[in-house]
Amino acid sequence: MLRIRLTRGGTKKRPYYSIIIADSHAPRDGRFIEKVGTYNPLLKKDDPTRVTLKLESITAWLAKGAQPSDRVARFLAAEGLVKWEHGNNPNRAKPGKKAQERVAERAKRDTDRIAAEEAAKADAAAAAVAAAEAAAAAAAAPAVEEAPAEEAAAEEVVAEEAPAEEATAEETPAEEA
Repeated sequence: MLRIRLTRGGTKKRPYYSIIIADSHAPRDGRFIEKVGTYNPLLKKDDPTRVTLKLESITAWLAKGAQPSDRVARFLAAEGLVKWEHGNNPNRAKPGKKAQERVAERAKRDTDRIAAEEAAKADAAAAAVAAAEAAAAAAAAPAVEEAPAEEAAAEEVVAEEAPAEEATAEETPAEEA
């Protein structure tokens, strides 16, 4: 398939393009069939020498089936030779398959990490609640055990006091007698 396209010339940072007819498989700056114009992007847009075209030769090649590249089609549309429309590629900004797979994998890792962190927090909260319950039970159990011991000690004190009173009561009648 024949293409009407640009080939780069010039030096570093000073581009200059030739508009050529070439096979679509030929390298950009490689072999070509015919040179049909020039393009100097460094000139102002309204400069007439910015784009020069051999219109008769280009119309002959278009009749033979040569397809212009997008940039050359713009130049030819300005001359009225072809109709150029802005291309619409809605998938242009979308990432490729590999990038989408990486994003999905990263999202899965993030959700797994967040779930693991939440599970760890829940386990830590459950362990804290269990530790608090155990501490409360431990605090309540010695208090219950100590209460009967304190009651027993109080009863012993009361029992010791009671016989002394009884003894004094018993002694008092004996003394009276």
